[in-house]
Amino acid sequence: MKIKKYANRRLYDTRQSRYITLAELSDMIREGKQVEVYDSNTQEDVTAFILTQVILEEAKNKKALLPSPLLHLIIRYGDNLLVEFFDKYLLQTIYTYVSQKAAFDEQFMRMLSMGTDWSEMTRRTMSGMPSFKPFMDLFAGGAFDTHPAAGKKTGPDGDSDTRMGVTNIGKTQDDGNRR
Repeated sequence: MKIKKYANRRLYDTRQSRYITLAELSDMIREGKQVEVYDSNTQEDVTAFILTQVILEEAKNKKALLPSPLLHLIIRYGDNLLVEFFDKYLLQTIYTYVSQKAAFDEQFMRMLSMGTDWSEMTRRTMSGMPSFKPFMDLFAGGAFDTHPAAGKKTGPDGDSDTRMGVTNIGKTQDDGNRR
């Protein structure tokens, strides 16, 4: 999408044949449009300059995109050191982050919409891990008990004796190490 910048700092959208504001330009970019901004007199590409203005306007409205220490580095090293880094690595890192975040969000939403009974799934999963059962029972109050024992010992108040679980952890681990 081609935008012309006039000397009076106005931006002209050649597609819609109308003047636009920096906020409208920002909205276009958020919608996924790729913009190119050219000086109306010299035809020089001023896209980076205008996009920097967009970021500055948003920072004025307390939507700061970049932390101050990073801005200091950009100013300090400018073209000398950071151009190659921004061109090669930062841009690709951001693209990768955005695509991975979208994939994760989609997968997470699919998982939430499954309507699965997670307590049943947890019980089935934990039944395949007997060496972790006594340890997990300490935190879950027996929720992971896949094979309830008859005549289970109880404490003085009727609750299960957690000290028995602590003792059994060592035995379970020792038994597993002897195999």
